[in-house]
Amino acid sequence: MAGAADTSAEMELIQDSCASAAARIRFFRVAFGSAGDAQKMSRKETVATLDGLCKGTRMQADWRPMDDMRRTEVQLAYLAHLCCESAMPTGGTVTHEHGAAGWTITATAPRLTITTNLWDHLNGSAELAELAPNRVQFALLPILTADRGHKLHASASETKLSLSIT
Repeated sequence: MAGAADTSAEMELIQDSCASAAARIRFFRVAFGSAGDAQKMSRKETVATLDGLCKGTRMQADWRPMDDMRRTEVQLAYLAHLCCESAMPTGGTVTHEHGAAGWTITATAPRLTITTNLWDHLNGSAELAELAPNRVQFALLPILTADRGHKLHASASETKLSLSIT
């Protein structure tokens, strides 16, 4: 960059990289951090974090809840998002919906790579023998779901994943 007459392209690339890193840090702090029931996250903050996480990737996030949410609830949705994302090597869309019954997180993609044992574990029908560090969300999501008095159900097809937390 030294001596260049126009460094705006380089600076824009650096700024985009910093913004992406900051969004990932915010996302992971919510997904894996401790959260109290009293803590709330605004819809604006949640959407901005997901947008920053997906910017420049083939992933899209569609956050449909219109209200602010308890951080503990957002944490479950973010962990479910990570589970879905791990099965979407070519990208796709993860839709987060929250209603009276709880969460429905749906992922659609042209192609999914599903590790059956991990998805069976989410349903409580398989044990996790060995777990790679980049799949820790599959161990944490059922634990936090049960601790908070919810039930978790996962289903998968060739192009669609669905997680419900009720």
